[in-house]
Amino acid sequence: MAIQDRNSICRSITIGTRKSQLALVQTEFVKDELAKFYPACTFNIVKMCTTGDKILDVALNKIGEKSLFTKELEIALANKSVDFVVHSLKDLPTTLPKGMALAAIMEREDPHDAFVLSKKCPGLTLETLPHGSVIGTSSVRRISQLKRKFPHLEFQDVRGNLNTRLAKLDAQEGPYSALILAVAGLKRLGMGERISKILPEDISLHAVSQGALGIECREGDKEILDFLSCLNHLETRQRCTAERAMMRSLEGGCSVPIGVATSIVGKCLKLRGAVVSLCGTKYITFEGKAEIVSDKSFEEAEKLGQKVAEELVSLGARDILNSIKCGSEAPKLPFGN
Repeated sequence: MAIQDRNSICRSITIGTRKSQLALVQTEFVKDELAKFYPACTFNIVKMCTTGDKILDVALNKIGEKSLFTKELEIALANKSVDFVVHSLKDLPTTLPKGMALAAIMEREDPHDAFVLSKKCPGLTLETLPHGSVIGTSSVRRISQLKRKFPHLEFQDVRGNLNTRLAKLDAQEGPYSALILAVAGLKRLGMGERISKILPEDISLHAVSQGALGIECREGDKEILDFLSCLNHLETRQRCTAERAMMRSLEGGCSVPIGVATSIVGKCLKLRGAVVSLCGTKYITFEGKAEIVSDKSFEEAEKLGQKVAEELVSLGARDILNSIKCGSEAPKLPFGN
């Protein structure tokens, strides 16, 4: 679509989003980016509460339902209450409901995990925290990887928006010595100064698609699909396509300990994947690479993700995942108040 065509488009666009602070900041960012491309359009934001937002007294991996943060948004899409919805892409299942399409993936923020130390524990690190110190996180992926390196630490679930979790962290009588959070969320909310350390990949591989925003719309809505194409960031989409293909092939989700790292140098896309047992004692990893060219880049990225998944399975990843699914290795986490 030519620039002059964009300037002539004048219509009202309705955007769906979760009502959390971070979701709203991300949606405002998307709206502002679109307004640069389509200055004559008006944008309305509809806030929604998802299942994951409503259930705050149960650990995410124990709720037992998929699409925790997306289902209500997709219902609004299906009944045409909104034109498209904005997701943290890591929350969006790798297989979309029938009739839905991933219209755009925006440029990724730093995808790594962050170590955020309580103000009660100045100067300490993961290595120097006393035995039995409590780390707050809702992610079994983070817990499993950290248990490998720091078996002396304890882990406790913590839920709520970012301000709520940080308040719990700093509470004088609170149990937490530190939290593990996404770097991207902290930076987007202007709280980057709370990051004590960005965790390297040898300690914590990040979640699939972490740090990227995904824009979902109706599959047959060509007008909106074209409208949103300006938001796509090629390298981010290539990397996330590979990551999501790996997770889809492993039949994983946010409640299983799967970590990834991707990079693109020249025409070479690298994907490293890992599957970890919940207790942290079993760690299976494999790195693959593929040459990507512009006309087949997403196809090659998809194949790379499938290849890495197949190699992980051949090394024993399926046994770990099956043991988690059947409950023979169930997480035993106290829930934070």
